[in-house]
Amino acid sequence: MKDHVELRSGAYADSVTLLQVSRSVQATPGVVAAQVAMATGLNLEVLEGMGFDVPESSPNDMVVALRLDDDADLAAVLAAVDAALAPARPDSGRATVAPPRTTASALRAVAGGAVALVSVPGASASVEAMDALEAGHDVMVFSDNVPLAEEVALKTYAAARGALVMGPDCGTAVIDGVGLGFANTVRPGRIGIVAASGTGCQQLLALLHHAGERLAAQGHDGVGVRHAIGVGGRDLSAAVGGLATREALRRLDADADVDLVVVVSKPPAAEVADALTSYADGLATPVELGLLGPGQRDLTAVAEAVLARLGHDAPPWPVHGADNSGPATGPLLRGLFVGGTLCDESMLLATEALGPVRSNIPLTDDLALGDDLLADTHTFVDFGDDALTQGRAHPMIDPTLRHEQLARAAADPGTGVLLLDLVLGHGAEPDPAALLAPAIRQARRDRPVPVVASLVGTDLDPQGLAQQRDALVTAGAEVHLSNAAATRRALQLIGDAR
Repeated sequence: MKDHVELRSGAYADSVTLLQVSRSVQATPGVVAAQVAMATGLNLEVLEGMGFDVPESSPNDMVVALRLDDDADLAAVLAAVDAALAPARPDSGRATVAPPRTTASALRAVAGGAVALVSVPGASASVEAMDALEAGHDVMVFSDNVPLAEEVALKTYAAARGALVMGPDCGTAVIDGVGLGFANTVRPGRIGIVAASGTGCQQLLALLHHAGERLAAQGHDGVGVRHAIGVGGRDLSAAVGGLATREALRRLDADADVDLVVVVSKPPAAEVADALTSYADGLATPVELGLLGPGQRDLTAVAEAVLARLGHDAPPWPVHGADNSGPATGPLLRGLFVGGTLCDESMLLATEALGPVRSNIPLTDDLALGDDLLADTHTFVDFGDDALTQGRAHPMIDPTLRHEQLARAAADPGTGVLLLDLVLGHGAEPDPAALLAPAIRQARRDRPVPVVASLVGTDLDPQGLAQQRDALVTAGAEVHLSNAAATRRALQLIGDAR
């Protein structure tokens, strides 16, 4: 084999585009491995870990790293790289309109009330978001790695003008039935959700959709969601103080088509949670609070409480592949998550049952994991955390890092059970189980470690819930719709081995 590495100074494409380019080039005859990425620190570590010798570079350089068969045609492979990077061009002779060069100029061409969606590198996101706010529009900031001080400035400016900032790092929203970001496709209805959590919102969407389908099949009024307003995972922190959450609650309270509001969040600051509770109690629309934390309800219990307030019993939450889960192969539980709130929820349940667990998003600072993301104790990793997505797509799009850690964790003789999540939605990988199932099968080849997975999605999602579930079950996983139920099952298996 032979390696070819080159730098393309001044070239830029976002991480999702470069992931697609890498996959396209990987399929070229003679290519053993292909990585096309910006030369960020994390990407350089990945490339060095693959054995590539990358010359001195800066984050503004694009790296093209190729590993080829000895008889491969390098010129043809580089031509494939160029073709994959080339933007689509209009047919000759067709008139085109130059695209707007700024957010403000783009918004001048649309009607009032439009939501601006910002998805640029975090260092540039605040400028674009402020452009939208100054033009009189709400904004959803999909970008992560936005400095906290800039989030506070954006939301303070918006609050003074009755505007809404969703995010930063807002992965999911449903506005009038239209999904944004990683949103799932769900039954319409009269529930409003405010979410300081992307995957927490998606867990509620999936559970309520499943319950609504069951109720509709039994001839009852369906349960569905009208709006799900994401506000970013830091909104209920002490620094931000719930500025966007209050604005979202105000709007949902004023919506005559919303009968019940649910607030879901990662563990909030205590003083912000208290203030939010007082604010919610003063609204005309009833509010169900689902704020994760020690001693608080899990997300499935919150969904069940919502159903109870609407006069319905919760259905049995589905589980498939239970026969796959043999005895634990060691004493330690390893959680590998793409959803930060799902990771938080599982850590809270595991801590109650097992004692302190270590994580890259620890419940307390003294439980932080090192850079290798492994320790000789129970560990939980959120691969969607900002520190692991610098210069790289979210793991719901690019799961490479999790697959690598899955293999390492499975090979560790201390690992007894692997706990995973797989999250569907419009912005996610088109067939994530096609990537995760082989990784599970390979990881279990030498040690049949039990794998318990939560599959968060609906039967209306483009990936196909049943197809994704069946692929995971065939690979040897036990699959739950409820992340809390999956966690309790993993804890049961670990407990049986202790």
